[in-house]
Amino acid sequence: MKKIILFFFFTLSMFSQKTTELFKSAKLGTSRPIIISLPASYEKEPTKRYPLLILLDGEYLFDPFNGALTYGAYWDDLPETIIVGITQNKNNDRESDSSYDQSEGVPTNKGAAFFEFLGGELIPYIESKYRTAPFRIIAGHDTTAGFLNFFLYKDYPLFNAYISLSPELAPKMEQRISINLAKLKQPLFYYQSSGSGDIKQLREPIQELDENIKKIQNPLLNYKFDDFANASHYSLVLYSIPSALYQIFESYKPISSAEFAEKIVVLQEGYVDYLVKKYDLIDKTLGMKIPVRLNDFKAIEAAILKNNAYNELDQLSQIADKNYPKSMLASYQLGLMYEKKGDAKRAAQKYQRASQLEEIGDLTKDMMFEKYDDMKSLTQKK
Repeated sequence: MKKIILFFFFTLSMFSQKTTELFKSAKLGTSRPIIISLPASYEKEPTKRYPLLILLDGEYLFDPFNGALTYGAYWDDLPETIIVGITQNKNNDRESDSSYDQSEGVPTNKGAAFFEFLGGELIPYIESKYRTAPFRIIAGHDTTAGFLNFFLYKDYPLFNAYISLSPELAPKMEQRISINLAKLKQPLFYYQSSGSGDIKQLREPIQELDENIKKIQNPLLNYKFDDFANASHYSLVLYSIPSALYQIFESYKPISSAEFAEKIVVLQEGYVDYLVKKYDLIDKTLGMKIPVRLNDFKAIEAAILKNNAYNELDQLSQIADKNYPKSMLASYQLGLMYEKKGDAKRAAQKYQRASQLEEIGDLTKDMMFEKYDDMKSLTQKK
């Protein structure tokens, strides 16, 4: 058991490797350290693209975000993500980076320069250097959480998802954000949080913004607000991070036992259509094209068998052939279809074909040979 635990944490540590580089910014007129974490599979999978997470307050938000994403990716509940943390505590950069005009309520001076640095320099640099998916997230805490909301003032916001942890809102921001979210023209995730022990002067605007957003009817908005009991201004961060990530990446998760029981096996038909729509949603909302997971194939296969919808195994086989063309999965599913329909001769042919292809998951050559022999014996009896 100790060896298993040590291996588990060693694996996690491999995911958590990070580097720091000095980014020279013309907008800021100086260089700024940025912390970058690339997923463990980045070098192994040269065509794979990853969501991008930009972290303000990178000094102290980087590790908790990286830890949550690492853990979620280990179980394939969350996608591997490129994380970029911006250091802001040196020389009081945090306050000047987030500065805004008190009367107009928009970034000014160094705040305006930092706004342009993020959108005009840092993101283009990261996206040109690394394989990013077209899905961007930004996160911050109190002062920087309030600042990241300025990107929502644009008709087409730069980021696809916003994680605003106990934000210090600029003047009129609680109205302006809700007005702009109501007019969204593209899907957007918005998360904010507070706690019963949060700073009092922050809570009232946050709660007002929450009430305003809850009135919005725009289907393009995916919104969540957490108000944690007994959480302080600082402890709410650790409560918020997994909640926000699982909200944003809800569509990414593999089929769970609850999803299978409540949404799939109860269908009268269309089990394969359900699978197709699930992965189309991942592509549409997260900009990620990922192969259909083997466990998801098994879940749909189980639902088909449970409901005697054997013809759908043909459709499932076609998807298997697209996702795993060198494997025996597609031929196996055709063999299973013919077996269940009582056509032993064709089943034997497909199992024989499967035995000549690559093993995958729990499907082995020995299993295919056994299936072939079973079907062949049925044809010989006849």
